[in-house]
Amino acid sequence: MTSKKHPDWVPDAGHQLHLTGIHFDAIRLRGIRGEAVLQHLATLTEGEPGPVVREMSGARWTYFLIPPGASDGYDWPPGAKCFGPATRDEWVGIPAAEGNTYPLSWRCGAPEEDEFVDPELLHGLVMAQLAPEAPATPEG
Repeated sequence: MTSKKHPDWVPDAGHQLHLTGIHFDAIRLRGIRGEAVLQHLATLTEGEPGPVVREMSGARWTYFLIPPGASDGYDWPPGAKCFGPATRDEWVGIPAAEGNTYPLSWRCGAPEEDEFVDPELLHGLVMAQLAPEAPATPEG
């Protein structure tokens, strides 16, 4: 039996803050919207969406971890906060693979080395969930 090799940015215990844009970028969604996107993502990836961190208190944020620098290629809609390479420091809490990590947890298990959420698939789902629909134009 082989065990998962977790990235070095996953702590051994508890949780740690990590600067985004170095090991990963993150897209943050609030509450039920984050859960809805995660459900669709899990369905489309046969239950293997990649690393997703959930905050279990407060606003109940969901953080989708994508490859470092990948967030720059997309225009994220209002309601989706992008944490990526930026002029100011932005940090995301990362829980350990197991044990007491309250108030953070991995939604689909801690990631393996080089495992990320697919940014293109995530962007499409976020746009479908959050982007306002274009107004209908009368045919004429």
